[in-house]
Amino acid sequence: MADTKYNSIHPGELWLDTDGNPIQAHGGGIIYINDTFYWYGENKEKSKPGSGIWHWGVNCYSSKDMYNWKYEGIIVPPTTEDDKDPLHYTQYMDRPHIIYNDRTSKFVMWIKVMNKEAINNQQMVVLTADNILGPYTRIRAFHPLGMNSGDFDLVKNPSDGKAYIFFDRIHSEMICADLTDDYLDVTGFYSVHMPNVPPFVREAPAFFERKNKKYLFTSAITGYFPNPTETDMFDCFHLPMTKLENPHRGAKAANSCFSQISAVFKYPKADDLYIAIADRWLIDVPPELDYLGITAGLYGDGTHPVIMEEDEYIERAVKFNRPDTRDTSKARYVWLPIRFEANTPIIEWYDEWKIEDFC
Repeated sequence: MADTKYNSIHPGELWLDTDGNPIQAHGGGIIYINDTFYWYGENKEKSKPGSGIWHWGVNCYSSKDMYNWKYEGIIVPPTTEDDKDPLHYTQYMDRPHIIYNDRTSKFVMWIKVMNKEAINNQQMVVLTADNILGPYTRIRAFHPLGMNSGDFDLVKNPSDGKAYIFFDRIHSEMICADLTDDYLDVTGFYSVHMPNVPPFVREAPAFFERKNKKYLFTSAITGYFPNPTETDMFDCFHLPMTKLENPHRGAKAANSCFSQISAVFKYPKADDLYIAIADRWLIDVPPELDYLGITAGLYGDGTHPVIMEEDEYIERAVKFNRPDTRDTSKARYVWLPIRFEANTPIIEWYDEWKIEDFC
């Protein structure tokens, strides 16, 4: 299998690295450095039902063509001794994101960690490195703005180097906060967006910018089960957002092509190619079910959700989406090109596609 060679992308199919092993880089993103692409994300190879293992660190791969990926190793290893440590392999570590700070010449990684014993206690771990491949030094673990912070995305404004974080303040709203100049903390200035109640409140923000318009793809809260993606458009950070339609089209739109977007990557060798980088977390459950409707049934009739106390919400959510029964070691990837109708992003399904055809 080590001589596997790809010349196209096959969304939802098993994707092997150049050694012939399944790629394990979930919930992360891509960075382009010196004509090389680096794809990093959660290592779920050991996350099998009953294992008690949520993750096995953060992996990284490199590629020259975005089809064939060389395994570079674990760039943030799991902690194996202290099970209270936020990076212990049993803790619910998700969605690492990396940006480069030109002022400090550091790669800065933020990681979301959900406490396995109190999943409404969610914080961030911040690490830095001189090289994209590490070694990474842990700087801090904290609750930004004193809030329980869920899924997030890091954003660097290329014009001035200023950075921001979008994160869901769990089960209530989306936060946009300014980062400090070193990208290691928040300044305290923030804005609030998309207030709602579970499961309709938004999570999994994925930011991108095109032609002076800023966009955020988000997901409803249905655990590892897919639901319709929402698009919001805005002109400036902290200003009100305009809600657009689900970017996905066709028969697979209701469940976002049975995936959840973790990042949007602007392909640097084309003027207008953006790629939705998504995970298909579960491959052994029916793809056609209305998982948002099923989840909404936990909170009301799906149209008039019930606002519950936090403890009750947690109890019902865990019962619906038990981590010890979901085999995320088999999770796959759904990468799809984004086209635009005026300022509206559109994602259509392709069984197979080539980057060159969209350049």
